[in-house]
Amino acid sequence: MSGFGTSQAMRRVEDLRLLTGGGQYVDDIAPRDALFGFVFRSSVAHGEITTLDVSAARAAPGVVMVLTADDLAAAGRDTAMSASIIKNRDGVKGAAPKRPLLAEGRVRFVGEPVAFVVAETLDQAKAASELIVFDVESLPVKLDVAPGGGVDLHAEAPGNVAYTWETGDADAVGRAFEAAAHVVELTVDDTRIIANSLEPRGCFAEIEDGGIHVCVNGQGVWGPRDDLAKFLGFTKDEVRVTNPDVGGGFGMKAMSYPETFIVAHATHALGRPVRWMAERTESMLSDNAGRDLICTARLGFDADHKLTAYSMDSVANLGAYNSGYAQFIQSELFAKVLPGVYDVRDVFMRNVGVYTNTTQVDAYRGAGRPEAIYVLERAMDYAARELGVDPLALRRKSFIPTEKFPYTSAVGEIYDVGDFDRVLSRAEQEADLAGFAARRAASEAEGKLRGVGLCYYIESILGNPEETATVAFEEPGIATLYVGTQSNGQGHETVYSQFVYEWLGIPPENVKIVQGDSKRIAKGGGTGGSRSVTTQGTATKAASEAVVARFTPFVADLLEVEADTVSFGEGSFRSDGSNRVMTVLEAADEARAAGREDLLRTSETTTLPGRSFPNGCHVCELEIDKDTGVVTVEKYTVVDDFGNLMNPMLAEGQVHGGVAQGVGQCLSEAVVYDESGQLLTASFMDYGMPRADNLPMIAFYSEPVPSTANVLGMKGCGEAGTVGAMAAVGNAALDALWPLGLRKVDMPFTPARMWAMLREAEGRAIAAE
Repeated sequence: MSGFGTSQAMRRVEDLRLLTGGGQYVDDIAPRDALFGFVFRSSVAHGEITTLDVSAARAAPGVVMVLTADDLAAAGRDTAMSASIIKNRDGVKGAAPKRPLLAEGRVRFVGEPVAFVVAETLDQAKAASELIVFDVESLPVKLDVAPGGGVDLHAEAPGNVAYTWETGDADAVGRAFEAAAHVVELTVDDTRIIANSLEPRGCFAEIEDGGIHVCVNGQGVWGPRDDLAKFLGFTKDEVRVTNPDVGGGFGMKAMSYPETFIVAHATHALGRPVRWMAERTESMLSDNAGRDLICTARLGFDADHKLTAYSMDSVANLGAYNSGYAQFIQSELFAKVLPGVYDVRDVFMRNVGVYTNTTQVDAYRGAGRPEAIYVLERAMDYAARELGVDPLALRRKSFIPTEKFPYTSAVGEIYDVGDFDRVLSRAEQEADLAGFAARRAASEAEGKLRGVGLCYYIESILGNPEETATVAFEEPGIATLYVGTQSNGQGHETVYSQFVYEWLGIPPENVKIVQGDSKRIAKGGGTGGSRSVTTQGTATKAASEAVVARFTPFVADLLEVEADTVSFGEGSFRSDGSNRVMTVLEAADEARAAGREDLLRTSETTTLPGRSFPNGCHVCELEIDKDTGVVTVEKYTVVDDFGNLMNPMLAEGQVHGGVAQGVGQCLSEAVVYDESGQLLTASFMDYGMPRADNLPMIAFYSEPVPSTANVLGMKGCGEAGTVGAMAAVGNAALDALWPLGLRKVDMPFTPARMWAMLREAEGRAIAAE
């Protein structure tokens, strides 16, 4: 349907509410009589706790409770946080040391929760925390990711190695390298970042209906509900978890954190609501970080420059403990797109996870796939320069041909469709690569270096392929759609309303979207892995079709015609045997009046038969000021294959946001610890968040090849911008610096680092004279 249906660039329906102060965020809706919680955190990166005296804090004005690990244990709580553990190459599970809710005996990173103060006001809680006596006998601090060395953080992980994971046939790859005409090797650093969502983490809890309600700004409610029920000793029905409006997640809010459990315990113990909200520096110290790994890629090519073998060795920083999905991010999830878009059969990957005295590392926009594409595409560009061939031509030589789809990759992923050469050709045209030489010459005339880099990415849509949609008619003139996903700002209310309009003809203003409530929605997969619109759209289509099928006999009776003469289209039921037309909302009103409650709620659960694989090409042009080291992105072009776009404007917005995060990591976002494990970039004064003036206008184009892995032909787009951006920027920097003899070019390309690289090149040039 036109206007507001799918494939239309409909403006976001939620924006008016959000931009005029109508947002319902955790800190807005916490109970007015709630107590305030404040976390006392370790100021030491590694050491044995010798003194933890909270008696003075407990006696401070306004303080209602102070919790330590001993208090949780005395209350009979299981204080170990859960995490998914991967299997080593020998089949034995990786290390699973206990991560306590509050520090037990030893602290392992600056920012680790040690005690929780609950008071009548936040100022009273903060003041009381300053009375806590906390002494630590320091231990050596491990910050590097080299296995071994230093003091073991956990007895379960000798040498601080959490796991060693492998996939592929190492012997076959070795033989392929021996037979290769050319072998190119490159090591790149994928630096640590802090997610820095606009809204910091927060939660509150309150007693409700004999159980407990916990509101947390996360990315799903059912996992936290199950974990909280187990922690509190409740049944699942006694725990209600809600996600209200959420101001950004990016994967960082997809897992549970200690504060949610501690707040729930305090509420249960006191019988009063308790609220907690992180401050920005607190978030930087305690939120799960992203990336942070070192990768070495080896590429083998035949005499015609076709890729024949690929191996990848990486060491990943897990931080001090296992987080929810950390062990899987740089191993299994990375490997999903290990071979990228290339027709290469001999691949091997080894990934080692290492504990360090830093904040935990887990999912961040793309969760393993940006890391995989970054090293592969940096290596492909590097190989093109080493071999003296055009980077586009080198890629085209090894692209998976269109006639080979569906294609089972060397790691077992089934790419359903793709036309990579077509997308690359469109990117070449739209980015005006033919005119780059002239633009480079113009930059050189101004005393600046100019480089162009591209990245051809592919990503695998992750998460539960199952989702449920419920269409309910609970009030006159309104259709309520219950969904199992969770918006963190992506525009779900808009696109889901478009779905309902497309398939049931109900205008967006008559559609209410309900999400993030474990009491009102039986199950769902939450948000993550770019799954939301694909899985939820498929389920919503099935539910909409079921609504039509269930209402058809009822409408036939109202129209006094046979059911097989009733059809539905353009939002209305009609019959050739009647001149009456009835909309779905009108039919629902008639059913309500007739007492047909059975028609007023329809649920359908669908499971996608396979994953979709969004792919595309990013082209970045940047300039480097040789005197200052300042890097400026001058031109940025994206051509994506997202299959059928449900809302082109929202898809483009997702790409813009993803590119900003990828460019931000490349140009300015540098996490820095000193030798004692203190975070030196713990505020926006020190951490280089990308700003509007760091980016040009981003040109976005769609070159769709509809997916066959879902009935809508869609491919997820939420993380694609970040997956493609990092290597495009990195390769552009390499291109600009290559003529100077620089070969090791690693992000972040801050002015200071770039200036140092330029001076290094000058020194080499002088020495060569």
